[in-house]
Amino acid sequence: MADLTGYKGRALEFLTKARAEVGDVLEAKTEWGAVTGTLVPRYEHADDGHVILKLKSGYNVGLAVSKLRSATVKAKGEKPSFAPPERPGPRPGLPKVLIVGTGGTIASRVDYRTGAVRPAISAGELHSLIPELSDIANVEPEIMFNVFSENIEASHWAKLAARAAKAAGEGYAGVVVTHGTDTLGYTAAALSFALQGVPIPVVLVGAQRSSDRPSSDATQNLIGAVSVAAGAPFSGVYVAMHLGESDDAVAVHRGTRVRKNHTSRRDAFESVDAPLAAVWRPEGIEAVAPGLPKRGDRSGFKPAPRFDRRVALLKYYPSMPGSLFAAAAKGMRAVVIEGTGLGHVGSRDLAAIRAFVKAGGLACMTSQCGRGRVDMNVYDTGRDLTRAGVVPLEDMLPETALAKAMWVLGNSATAAEARARMVENLAGEMTARRFPG
Repeated sequence: MADLTGYKGRALEFLTKARAEVGDVLEAKTEWGAVTGTLVPRYEHADDGHVILKLKSGYNVGLAVSKLRSATVKAKGEKPSFAPPERPGPRPGLPKVLIVGTGGTIASRVDYRTGAVRPAISAGELHSLIPELSDIANVEPEIMFNVFSENIEASHWAKLAARAAKAAGEGYAGVVVTHGTDTLGYTAAALSFALQGVPIPVVLVGAQRSSDRPSSDATQNLIGAVSVAAGAPFSGVYVAMHLGESDDAVAVHRGTRVRKNHTSRRDAFESVDAPLAAVWRPEGIEAVAPGLPKRGDRSGFKPAPRFDRRVALLKYYPSMPGSLFAAAAKGMRAVVIEGTGLGHVGSRDLAAIRAFVKAGGLACMTSQCGRGRVDMNVYDTGRDLTRAGVVPLEDMLPETALAKAMWVLGNSATAAEARARMVENLAGEMTARRFPG
């Protein structure tokens, strides 16, 4: 069967008639002339009205099928292939680390003929491509999913948490989870709640640039993550990503305080209103923050990998109709609101919020400011929301609050218990209030 990934409808019919495949050099004749280039795969949800060619210049051009008269295959493309080097064998005396693969850019390769990024590197191949890992730990790779992070859901969180909890009892020094960066912060927060008291480090790691690009951050991030998992003196759930744009350090963030704050920079991740947990450099782990849980203490470990996905995250904006809250809350057990400033929404939304809470829903308030904490006692609007039953969440990040609400609802017997747990600092998701003086 011809490889025409992503093409459908009119475009698929046109290319099938031309006997073309992705990777072939195609001469397409239009009403204004001929265009020659390499046939590029398309995204699965793209329209069916265009054919995409990569020109010799490196640029892609989209050609409307309605404007194409014919197409001729000028050369059959060499299909991309990749053979990883042989995986290093185990070394006696080194700690054992489990690498769980979920996909994302860190597990992707670029097809430089087409420019497409493909999820094509397994956890095992990452180990083979980075032999330095064998000097740090005996790495055991395992693929759980192979998806981009925008497709990670609460059901994936539950499976990851269950696997990490099992690994904690199997003699692993730590667990590394390779993950796409776009929703990495959500997963880190979710695992932080599901794995409270875990006696080993569980380190999520990603890459902003795929591992076969010269500017990739995948190698350093993974080495840093495995080093932390194998030898850090602390336990818990963390995120390991580039500290700066240079290649000399990896920042280790608490799983409930981290956010991706840039779309493409290698140091896109930041700890918000909280210090870094630690810094990894080639010389070792340094700058370990005080108060982190100690490695090896199993006394408080009671994994609870259950989540209730019936939670909405709603960002308030000026002129937002009150009916939008009601629509977003329909079928939900909880709504996390990103309010303005200290935790406010427009007065027109108050009635819908009050009705949701009265019907048994859990409404929680965070701030869209990015830094600082909610204080609903300063202005009348905040006091009205408090009287309506809205729960203020201090300085909890909205995405962390979403993951926490899903976890709380999945592990609470009553609405009162869920409400009480939302304002309890369970996994470092809220920082201590600091007073001047």
